[in-house]
Amino acid sequence: MRFEDKVAVVTGAGSGMGREVALGIGREGGKVVIFDVNAEGAEATAAEIVDAGGSAVVHQGDVTVAADIAAAIDRARSELGGFDIIHNNAGVQLEKRLHDTTEEDWDWVNGVNLKGVFLGCREAVRAMRETGGGAIVNTASILAHTGDPFLPAYTATKTGVLGLTRAIAVDYAAEGIRANCVSPGDMETPMIEKYFNATDDPAAARAEMEAAYPGKRIADPREVANAVLFLASDDASFVNGEFIIVDGGLTASTY
Repeated sequence: MRFEDKVAVVTGAGSGMGREVALGIGREGGKVVIFDVNAEGAEATAAEIVDAGGSAVVHQGDVTVAADIAAAIDRARSELGGFDIIHNNAGVQLEKRLHDTTEEDWDWVNGVNLKGVFLGCREAVRAMRETGGGAIVNTASILAHTGDPFLPAYTATKTGVLGLTRAIAVDYAAEGIRANCVSPGDMETPMIEKYFNATDDPAAARAEMEAAYPGKRIADPREVANAVLFLASDDASFVNGEFIIVDGGLTASTY
Protein backbone atom coordinates (compact mmCIF):
# COMPACT_ATOMS: atom_id res chain seq x y z
CA MET A 1 0.00 0.00 0.00
CA ARG A 2 2.24 2.79 -1.28
CA PHE A 3 -0.07 5.61 -0.20
CA GLU A 4 -1.15 4.48 3.23
CA ASP A 5 -1.36 7.54 5.51
CA LYS A 6 -0.83 9.84 2.51
CA VAL A 7 -3.19 12.60 1.37
CA ALA A 8 -3.27 13.84 -2.21
CA VAL A 9 -4.89 16.58 -4.24
CA VAL A 10 -5.50 15.61 -7.87
CA THR A 11 -6.69 18.24 -10.34
CA GLY A 12 -8.71 17.25 -13.36
CA ALA A 13 -9.71 14.12 -11.46
CA GLY A 14 -13.24 13.96 -12.80
CA SER A 15 -12.20 12.13 -15.98
CA GLY A 16 -9.35 10.66 -17.97
CA MET A 17 -5.91 10.22 -16.48
CA GLY A 18 -6.62 12.36 -13.42
CA ARG A 19 -9.46 10.04 -12.55
CA GLU A 20 -7.22 6.99 -12.88
CA VAL A 21 -4.54 8.59 -10.69
CA ALA A 22 -7.08 9.40 -7.99
CA LEU A 23 -8.49 5.87 -8.13
CA GLY A 24 -4.98 4.41 -7.96
CA ILE A 25 -4.07 6.44 -4.88
CA GLY A 26 -7.33 5.37 -3.27
CA ARG A 27 -6.72 1.71 -4.07
CA GLU A 28 -3.32 1.89 -2.41
CA GLY A 29 -4.53 3.35 0.85
CA GLY A 30 -4.34 7.09 0.18
CA LYS A 31 -6.93 9.78 0.78
CA VAL A 32 -7.77 12.07 -2.11
CA VAL A 33 -9.21 15.51 -2.75
CA ILE A 34 -10.91 15.20 -6.13
CA PHE A 35 -10.48 18.62 -7.75
CA ASP A 36 -12.35 19.37 -10.95
CA VAL A 37 -14.39 22.11 -12.55
CA ASN A 38 -16.94 19.40 -13.43
CA ALA A 39 -18.72 18.49 -10.20
CA GLU A 40 -20.55 15.52 -11.72
CA GLY A 41 -17.36 13.83 -12.89
CA ALA A 42 -15.62 14.57 -9.60
CA GLU A 43 -18.50 13.08 -7.63
CA ALA A 44 -18.35 9.91 -9.70
CA THR A 45 -14.62 9.50 -9.06
CA ALA A 46 -15.02 10.12 -5.35
CA ALA A 47 -17.93 7.70 -5.11
CA GLU A 48 -15.86 4.92 -6.69
CA ILE A 49 -13.08 5.47 -4.15
CA VAL A 50 -15.47 5.56 -1.21
CA ASP A 51 -17.44 2.53 -2.43
CA ALA A 52 -14.16 0.58 -2.47
CA GLY A 53 -13.51 1.51 1.16
CA GLY A 54 -11.30 4.55 0.60
CA SER A 55 -11.54 8.20 1.57
CA ALA A 56 -12.19 11.06 -0.84
CA VAL A 57 -13.77 14.50 -0.89
CA VAL A 58 -14.86 16.55 -3.87
CA HIS A 59 -13.66 20.08 -4.40
CA GLN A 60 -15.21 21.83 -7.38
CA GLY A 61 -12.89 24.58 -8.51
CA ASP A 62 -10.95 26.34 -11.23
CA VAL A 63 -7.19 25.77 -11.44
CA THR A 64 -6.70 29.32 -12.72
CA VAL A 65 -7.95 30.69 -9.38
CA ALA A 66 -5.34 30.57 -6.62
CA ALA A 67 -7.96 30.64 -3.86
CA ASP A 68 -9.58 27.49 -5.25
CA ILE A 69 -6.31 25.57 -5.15
CA ALA A 70 -5.46 26.84 -1.67
CA ALA A 71 -8.92 25.86 -0.45
CA ALA A 72 -8.48 22.32 -1.79
CA ILE A 73 -5.20 21.96 0.07
CA ASP A 74 -6.81 23.35 3.22
CA ARG A 75 -9.54 20.72 2.90
CA ALA A 76 -6.94 17.99 2.52
CA ARG A 77 -5.46 19.03 5.84
CA SER A 78 -8.67 19.72 7.73
CA GLU A 79 -10.89 16.91 6.40
CA LEU A 80 -8.43 14.18 5.44
CA GLY A 81 -5.67 14.80 7.95
CA GLY A 82 -2.72 16.05 5.92
CA PHE A 83 -1.25 16.99 2.57
CA ASP A 84 1.55 15.01 0.94
CA ILE A 85 1.00 14.92 -2.82
CA ILE A 86 -0.34 17.10 -5.59
CA HIS A 87 -0.89 15.96 -9.14
CA ASN A 88 -1.41 18.99 -11.38
CA ASN A 89 -3.20 17.36 -14.25
CA ALA A 90 -6.04 19.62 -15.44
CA GLY A 91 -5.52 20.78 -18.99
CA VAL A 92 -7.07 21.94 -22.25
CA GLN A 93 -6.08 21.67 -25.88
CA LEU A 94 -6.59 23.98 -28.85
CA GLU A 95 -5.87 22.93 -32.41
CA LYS A 96 -4.96 26.09 -34.33
CA ARG A 97 -1.89 27.06 -36.28
CA LEU A 98 -0.01 30.05 -34.93
CA HIS A 99 -1.28 32.58 -37.49
CA ASP A 100 -4.87 31.66 -36.60
CA THR A 101 -4.36 31.77 -32.83
CA THR A 102 -5.90 34.80 -31.14
CA GLU A 103 -4.71 36.41 -27.94
CA GLU A 104 -7.85 35.08 -26.28
CA ASP A 105 -6.97 31.56 -27.44
CA TRP A 106 -3.43 31.94 -26.14
CA ASP A 107 -4.55 33.28 -22.78
CA TRP A 108 -7.10 30.49 -22.33
CA VAL A 109 -4.66 27.65 -23.03
CA ASN A 110 -1.89 29.25 -20.99
CA GLY A 111 -4.30 30.02 -18.17
CA VAL A 112 -5.29 26.41 -17.61
CA ASN A 113 -2.18 24.54 -18.73
CA LEU A 114 0.61 26.73 -17.36
CA LYS A 115 -0.82 29.26 -14.92
CA GLY A 116 -2.94 26.49 -13.41
CA VAL A 117 0.12 24.31 -12.87
CA PHE A 118 2.08 27.27 -11.50
CA LEU A 119 -0.66 28.01 -8.97
CA GLY A 120 -0.96 24.36 -7.99
CA CYS A 121 2.79 24.10 -7.49
CA ARG A 122 3.04 27.39 -5.62
CA GLU A 123 0.26 26.58 -3.18
CA ALA A 124 1.61 23.05 -2.71
CA VAL A 125 5.14 24.30 -2.02
CA ARG A 126 3.87 26.81 0.51
CA ALA A 127 2.04 24.05 2.37
CA MET A 128 4.78 21.43 2.04
CA ARG A 129 7.46 23.76 3.41
CA GLU A 130 5.45 23.87 6.62
CA THR A 131 5.12 20.10 6.92
CA GLY A 132 8.54 18.85 5.86
CA GLY A 133 8.09 18.02 2.20
CA GLY A 134 5.99 16.17 -0.31
CA ALA A 135 5.69 15.10 -3.93
CA ILE A 136 4.58 17.19 -6.89
CA VAL A 137 3.77 15.47 -10.17
CA ASN A 138 2.83 17.61 -13.16
CA THR A 139 1.33 16.49 -16.44
CA ALA A 140 3.39 17.71 -19.37
CA SER A 141 3.21 16.04 -22.80
CA ILE A 142 5.40 14.54 -25.47
CA LEU A 143 4.99 17.98 -27.04
CA ALA A 144 7.26 19.31 -24.31
CA HIS A 145 9.99 17.42 -26.19
CA THR A 146 8.98 17.95 -29.80
CA GLY A 147 6.72 20.24 -31.85
CA ASP A 148 3.33 20.19 -33.52
CA PRO A 149 2.41 22.81 -36.13
CA PHE A 150 -1.27 22.64 -35.20
CA LEU A 151 -0.80 22.97 -31.43
CA PRO A 152 1.56 25.92 -30.82
CA ALA A 153 -0.17 27.23 -27.70
CA TYR A 154 -0.48 23.76 -26.19
CA THR A 155 3.13 22.93 -27.04
CA ALA A 156 4.37 26.13 -25.43
CA THR A 157 2.47 25.47 -22.22
CA LYS A 158 3.67 21.90 -21.86
CA THR A 159 7.27 22.94 -22.46
CA GLY A 160 6.74 25.54 -19.75
CA VAL A 161 5.43 22.90 -17.36
CA LEU A 162 8.63 20.91 -17.81
CA GLY A 163 10.82 23.95 -17.12
CA LEU A 164 8.78 24.97 -14.09
CA THR A 165 9.02 21.47 -12.68
CA ARG A 166 12.80 21.44 -12.95
CA ALA A 167 13.08 24.86 -11.30
CA ILE A 168 10.97 23.67 -8.36
CA ALA A 169 13.01 20.48 -8.05
CA VAL A 170 16.34 22.24 -7.67
CA ASP A 171 14.97 25.01 -5.45
CA TYR A 172 13.15 22.94 -2.85
CA ALA A 173 14.89 19.56 -2.75
CA ALA A 174 16.67 20.46 0.49
CA GLU A 175 13.27 21.00 2.08
CA GLY A 176 12.07 17.51 1.18
CA ILE A 177 9.98 18.50 -1.83
CA ARG A 178 10.26 16.53 -5.07
CA ALA A 179 8.84 17.68 -8.41
CA ASN A 180 8.58 15.55 -11.53
CA CYS A 181 6.60 15.28 -14.76
CA VAL A 182 4.92 12.70 -16.88
CA SER A 183 4.93 13.36 -20.61
CA PRO A 184 2.13 11.31 -22.14
CA GLY A 185 1.34 10.67 -25.74
CA ASP A 186 -2.25 10.34 -26.87
CA MET A 187 -4.68 8.60 -24.52
CA GLU A 188 -8.25 7.33 -24.57
CA THR A 189 -9.75 10.35 -22.81
CA PRO A 190 -12.65 12.76 -23.36
CA MET A 191 -10.14 15.26 -24.78
CA ILE A 192 -9.07 12.90 -27.55
CA GLU A 193 -12.66 11.90 -28.30
CA LYS A 194 -13.50 15.58 -28.69
CA TYR A 195 -10.60 15.90 -31.13
CA PHE A 196 -11.75 12.92 -33.20
CA ASN A 197 -15.36 14.07 -33.25
CA ALA A 198 -14.37 17.51 -34.53
CA THR A 199 -12.94 15.97 -37.71
CA ASP A 200 -14.86 15.14 -40.88
CA ASP A 201 -14.23 11.43 -40.35
CA PRO A 202 -13.61 10.47 -36.69
CA ALA A 203 -12.86 6.83 -37.52
CA ALA A 204 -10.26 7.83 -40.10
CA ALA A 205 -8.72 10.35 -37.71
CA ARG A 206 -8.40 7.66 -35.05
CA ALA A 207 -6.89 5.18 -37.50
CA GLU A 208 -4.33 7.74 -38.67
CA MET A 209 -3.30 8.56 -35.10
CA GLU A 210 -3.03 4.92 -34.05
CA ALA A 211 -0.96 4.09 -37.12
CA ALA A 212 1.71 6.57 -36.01
CA TYR A 213 2.41 4.56 -32.86
CA PRO A 214 4.75 1.55 -33.01
CA GLY A 215 2.15 -0.58 -31.22
CA LYS A 216 -0.65 0.73 -33.45
CA ARG A 217 -2.74 2.01 -30.56
CA ILE A 218 -2.92 4.90 -28.14
CA ALA A 219 -2.66 4.57 -24.38
CA ASP A 220 -5.22 3.56 -21.84
CA PRO A 221 -5.07 6.38 -19.25
CA ARG A 222 -4.30 3.80 -16.56
CA GLU A 223 -1.01 3.08 -18.30
CA VAL A 224 0.05 6.70 -17.88
CA ALA A 225 -1.43 6.92 -14.39
CA ASN A 226 0.92 4.13 -13.32
CA ALA A 227 3.89 6.40 -14.04
CA VAL A 228 2.30 9.20 -12.01
CA LEU A 229 1.71 6.84 -9.10
CA PHE A 230 5.36 5.80 -9.15
CA LEU A 231 6.58 9.41 -9.13
CA ALA A 232 4.17 10.35 -6.35
CA SER A 233 5.21 7.42 -4.16
CA ASP A 234 8.20 6.86 -1.92
CA ASP A 235 9.44 4.35 -4.50
CA ALA A 236 10.66 7.45 -6.36
CA SER A 237 12.24 9.05 -3.30
CA PHE A 238 15.44 10.00 -5.18
CA VAL A 239 13.77 10.91 -8.46
CA ASN A 240 13.58 14.69 -8.73
CA GLY A 241 13.38 17.16 -11.60
CA GLU A 242 12.77 14.39 -14.11
CA PHE A 243 10.19 13.39 -16.67
CA ILE A 244 8.87 10.04 -17.80
CA ILE A 245 7.69 9.83 -21.39
CA VAL A 246 4.79 7.39 -21.69
CA ASP A 247 4.00 7.16 -25.38
CA GLY A 248 4.44 3.56 -26.46
CA GLY A 249 7.67 4.38 -28.27
CA LEU A 250 6.32 7.18 -30.47
CA THR A 251 9.10 9.67 -29.80
CA ALA A 252 11.70 6.91 -30.01
CA SER A 253 10.50 6.13 -33.53
CA THR A 254 10.53 9.76 -34.70
CA TYR A 255 13.63 11.38 -36.19
